Amino acid sequence: MLINILITVLIGALIGWLAGVIMNMKQGFWMNVLLGIVGSAVGRLLAGLIGIHANRVSIGGILISVVGACLVIWLARKIASGK
Repeated sequence: MLINILITVLIGALIGWLAGVIMNMKQGFWMNVLLGIVGSAVGRLLAGLIGIHANRVSIGGILISVVGACLVIWLARKIASGK
């Protein structure tokens, strides 16, 4: 149980960090974790809607999660700018 939480946090941090690098965003460890977990959920939801499924810990799963996290960053920027 505890190891699953630790793995989720570490993978979430990796995904959030990758998305932050792609989107040129500076954030801390916990923001990376949050962004990675939320982005992963968004990416998997959207990919599932168009029929794309990947294992949780795979290159495809990580790519889907990073795309979802980038989408979350983009959407947050649009909402923050008011446009």
